[in-house]
Amino acid sequence: MAKVGKKRAAVNAKVDRNKLYTLEEGTALMKDVNLTKFDASVDVHVRLGVDPRKPDQALRGTVGLPHGTGKTKRVAVFCTPDKVEEAKAAGADYVGLEDLIQKVQEGWTDVDVIIAMPQTMAALGKVARILGPRGLMPNPKTGTVTTDIASAVSEVKKGKISFRVDKTGIIHASVGRVSFSPAQLIENINELLHTLQRMKPSTAKGTYMKSITLATTMSPGVKIDPKLIR
Repeated sequence: MAKVGKKRAAVNAKVDRNKLYTLEEGTALMKDVNLTKFDASVDVHVRLGVDPRKPDQALRGTVGLPHGTGKTKRVAVFCTPDKVEEAKAAGADYVGLEDLIQKVQEGWTDVDVIIAMPQTMAALGKVARILGPRGLMPNPKTGTVTTDIASAVSEVKKGKISFRVDKTGIIHASVGRVSFSPAQLIENINELLHTLQRMKPSTAKGTYMKSITLATTMSPGVKIDPKLIR
């Protein structure tokens, strides 16, 4: 068994692995369990009672976090020439089409979100095998395929995030930073959880929200009681 360092042991001792914490208790613990010297990300992992193999239960969507994620996202827009200035004015970091496609073909993927117009999706098919595995391929379900480029870019910059259930039925999402107050984290987490609740498939049986875990980068997980979520 690998030896646990003193710092890690001290942090582990602060978390009762057999306890289900309230959201207030869990978010308050985030600063105490952070082992990094930087402003680490606070992530939530929600295990849902869904079968991702069934199309209607393979949940995927977006949510606008009231306080953002604490990270400025780099946005690339693939659009027609008449939308270039609109995209730049809205705050897009990279704007173009064939020139950006060529960059991707050469190995460039240094971006967090890609937004595209419906008219450009055929051209983007050339790099789908590169963007898809990285979760960067635009999709109408996440609002990243649209003609309203300005609104899409603005929403992402303000804190809109995308999420999708993985093959084990878990949603992973960044909901803020260690520097956030517990109140800010609670509002962000509740916004995500309420969105997931509204998306509950009618075919999902049994307990829907099975478990909720909060964690910072490299920290132990803090289990939240799903029954106490308002």
